[in-house]
Amino acid sequence: MTGGSIRRRKSRTAERRKRARFGRKGGKVLKRPIPRRTTGRSCCRCAISRSASAKKWIIRDVTFDVRQGEVFGFLGPNGAGKTTTIRMLVDLIRPTEGTVTVCGYDVHKEHFAALAHVGCIVENPELYPFLTGWENLEQFAAMLPGVRASRIREVAEIVGLDRRIHDKVKTYSLGMRQRLGIAQALLGDPKLLILDEPTNGLDPQGIKELREFIRRIAADGMAVFVSSHLLGEVELMCDRVAVIRRGEVVSVGTVGELLSLQPRRIAWTVDPADAAARLFAEAGVRFGEAGADTADATYEREETFHGAARNDPSVAAAAERTGEPLLSGKRTLLADMAAEAVPDWNRSLVEAGVRVHAVEVRQPTLEELFLRLTEGDRID
Repeated sequence: MTGGSIRRRKSRTAERRKRARFGRKGGKVLKRPIPRRTTGRSCCRCAISRSASAKKWIIRDVTFDVRQGEVFGFLGPNGAGKTTTIRMLVDLIRPTEGTVTVCGYDVHKEHFAALAHVGCIVENPELYPFLTGWENLEQFAAMLPGVRASRIREVAEIVGLDRRIHDKVKTYSLGMRQRLGIAQALLGDPKLLILDEPTNGLDPQGIKELREFIRRIAADGMAVFVSSHLLGEVELMCDRVAVIRRGEVVSVGTVGELLSLQPRRIAWTVDPADAAARLFAEAGVRFGEAGADTADATYEREETFHGAARNDPSVAAAAERTGEPLLSGKRTLLADMAAEAVPDWNRSLVEAGVRVHAVEVRQPTLEELFLRLTEGDRID
């Protein structure tokens, strides 16, 4: 074998290796960034100190990380900075101070390398209604390196659209369009999937199916970032949650960790309720009447009392002055106390002539935690 043929053979071998690593599209070699080693299991790290718009600080302190194989929930009231944060995660907006990294790449300094590992739907997926689902995915695949028909078929199966993928999108339900949008976000085989309000407009069955799908892809190792205002769904879907208020993340942790910060409440169904209320007030126990249409307790008299904070000894004194019990008859009172205190309180109530009909330990909910952390700000 001559020297020239050896050099040509080595050149062809090097070219094949290059293609295998980087891929080829339109005759041009397109680089597929290899994920850098990240600290621990973190896939995305957000550490934004400040971000301003029109001389107004929108973001003050947003710090969290999204780990591989978890569903991370992002909650906040209207105007808190959720959408702004999401736009900074995908480099649509740049922070005044701070960094966002994905798979070890700085989103703002290494834009293409970082976003090669991100799939994202901000608000509603934009689709061509006059094309089929398959044709829509082909349009998006044409913008990504190395995405073949086999990958389109695979993501269609992942989101459960394989039977309808060749139907026109205008015949799809809202839930099917949402799933097609997620399939589009999965085409590039991302390490991080960002979903902004993915359950908007879905019926209960659609929400359940989407939740199961999100849990399934997270179990396969993908990091999923979900912004949502459906607190019950977040509680069922997410492993960890961050709560943002007025541009600042006020709490981050697992759902269990955050709920453990909430005091447990004991529901006492008692008669007469005003006598039990007097005993709680004299002992300094925070309590309120359980309302059928509110997650929090309320303790109120229409004429003079409103809110759960009106539970001090003056309440009992006011009732005695008016001659009308504020909580007459059989009522359910929610009291902040440890479960271990129930036996002693049960004895004290009975000895005071209060009939105890039922005692129930009420577990804290994510809704109560959210309202406490955001001080009742409106939810998106």
